[in-house]
Amino acid sequence: MSDENSKVYVGNLEYSTSDEELRAFFEGQQLQVKAVDIIKDKYTGRAKGFGFVELDSNEAVQKAIQSLDGQELKGRKLKVSEAKKSQSRPPRQ
Repeated sequence: MSDENSKVYVGNLEYSTSDEELRAFFEGQQLQVKAVDIIKDKYTGRAKGFGFVELDSNEAVQKAIQSLDGQELKGRKLKVSEAKKSQSRPPRQ
């Protein structure tokens, strides 16, 4: 995933949601999905309940936010917003 302007943050995901289910949810709104990345705990492999979806344009990002924020997926109301640029964190000690 490269272009920060074409990513959305998707929060409040049900932990069992797969990348494929999230992709299908976005594509159901006629959005062109380039990539899906549900964040997982690096030790347990369990989903953390949020992820990122890369779309084909900034216009698609705005459409996704307007049409999908607050919609339900697997019984959970999603929080969809523009992804913020990641900030580097100092290494853990």
